[in-house]
Amino acid sequence: MNSAESYMTDIEAYMNKLGSQARVASREISRATTAAKNKALLATADAINANRAALMEANQKDLKAGAEKGLEAALMDRLELTDARIDNMIEGLQQVSLLDDPVGEVSDLKFRPSGIQVGRMRVPLGVIGIIYESRPNVTCEAASLCLKSGNATILRGGSEALHSNQAIAACIKEGLQAAGLSEHVVQVLDRTDREAVGKLITMPEYVDVIVPRGGKGLIERISNDAKVPVIKHLDGNCHIYIDDKADIDKSISVAVNAKTQRYGTCCTLESLLVAAGIASEVLPKLCDEYKTHKVEIRGCEKTQSLIDGVVPATDEDYETEYLAPIVSIKIVSDLDQAIHHINEFSSQHTDSIMTQDHNRAQRFLREVDSSSVMVNASTRFADGFEYGLGAEIGISTDKLHARGPVGVEGLTSQKYIVLGDGHIRQ
Repeated sequence: MNSAESYMTDIEAYMNKLGSQARVASREISRATTAAKNKALLATADAINANRAALMEANQKDLKAGAEKGLEAALMDRLELTDARIDNMIEGLQQVSLLDDPVGEVSDLKFRPSGIQVGRMRVPLGVIGIIYESRPNVTCEAASLCLKSGNATILRGGSEALHSNQAIAACIKEGLQAAGLSEHVVQVLDRTDREAVGKLITMPEYVDVIVPRGGKGLIERISNDAKVPVIKHLDGNCHIYIDDKADIDKSISVAVNAKTQRYGTCCTLESLLVAAGIASEVLPKLCDEYKTHKVEIRGCEKTQSLIDGVVPATDEDYETEYLAPIVSIKIVSDLDQAIHHINEFSSQHTDSIMTQDHNRAQRFLREVDSSSVMVNASTRFADGFEYGLGAEIGISTDKLHARGPVGVEGLTSQKYIVLGDGHIRQ
């Protein structure tokens, strides 16, 4: 056996071991009590708090390596663990512990003419493989949601966050042990081999669903190559439409927040639409704010005629997720044109309307075909934590099986249950 064959054999053996351990652990966690799961979550939160220094030290190694590799600013931002982000991880674990446990929930139980009762019970998906880039806090979020929803999980983070992810994994292991649960309920790959991902997404005997979180290239590769069902979103080209019946001051505040609060997230505003009737009033003030934040403005011809220094926008701009201080602007005639533009160019992630007209708001909610649709609110709220889900496994722009931020309920399915008392079919 040559070295290449030996390497692939080692990878396959490693992944098969993780997979078989996860399958066994999935049966254990599926029957775990709510109290045991919550104990593991809170013990993990305590471990993270107690090991802050170790987490920060591990993260500094990743940040140093990332800087040496020349990672983009948006990726470096996602990679960094600050005290505030560690606090958010802890709060997320605590919040997930307070969520209702969906496992075993029975709904729609009804008597049939035959006398049997038919209903549906919510059950875990089984083993969830999660592949993600940059953000080490995803390790904690993903583990917490899979744990609460009764699933085992195999986590594979990016090479740029290897040290941070392993440090967080150690805290999760402490939490599971404190609750008397198998440490194999959550397994974090200790290597970043591309071949390990290839194996993870092609072993349906061990893995029930794959969730990729990262750049468009990663998600396209996973979707194309996987032999396991995938919950995904490709990108977050989010829009705000400022209607001619909008509150101007609120619209400016929301549009600035949606673009500048954080640049490197999938729910950041990328394209702004403004009704022609108020463009001359809104855009000069808004663009002054953007320039203060050093946001590059790309716009249509009408936008260029109103604002100095605007870069001409193309159709490619209107369909691009920048993840950077760049915004594209288009002046539209009315709500109909705004909805048409969004449904043509958006990635069906998150889109918002600013208006004081109730009927227009309702039309926007009905007709914009995105996973989150908002009225008078920043797109930055499209987040599992902000939605009260505790955290999110990802934001799905698919229409099946889950859509929008995927929390504990999105990581379960339903099976039919039938209750009888010796009933036989006539």
